[in-house]
Amino acid sequence: MNGREFFGRFGFIVRKISILLSVFPEGFVSFIVACFSSFGGRWASLLRYVLLSGRFESCGSNVYLGPGLTLKGLSRLVVGDNVSIHDYSYLDAQGGLTIGDNVSIAHHVSILTFNHTWSDLERPIKYNPVVTEGVVIESDVWIGCGVRIMPGVIIGRRSVIAAGAVVTKNIPSGVIVAGVPARVIKLISDEAR
Repeated sequence: MNGREFFGRFGFIVRKISILLSVFPEGFVSFIVACFSSFGGRWASLLRYVLLSGRFESCGSNVYLGPGLTLKGLSRLVVGDNVSIHDYSYLDAQGGLTIGDNVSIAHHVSILTFNHTWSDLERPIKYNPVVTEGVVIESDVWIGCGVRIMPGVIIGRRSVIAAGAVVTKNIPSGVIVAGVPARVIKLISDEAR
């Protein structure tokens, strides 16, 4: 049984358990998630989903949360249906992070919604104020392994971000981007020809 079939049959129960667990103190939930953070497999992912999804701003069904994830700012994280976030990725939603439906985020991806400033010359950079900017990943996007997405970026629907790319600017819909910084290398419509 795949994830969509599982959520089709048991989604109601999973969501009810998730709502019930959302009343537990955050420290307790964080401890349990940490205890199982390195475990792979379907049941460990389901446990992470049940423990964490109730703390998201909103979370769809059939969401895979791989082992070793770091998730910050959960109350500002919106996740659609049929989303996979793979192993050892870092998602910071302090500034707001929206992930559409049918999005695949490969392993070791970093998505940032904050950045340091450096304008106060009297303070070390690490003590200068932090600014936040939301990130939006529209539906039907594939983000390759090791990608870095910087604050304030919007990634258009049905786009592919190649492995290792650093996304610093908005990405239009229907393109493949690669490189540091990321740039359009092909239109997806060209692939179909």
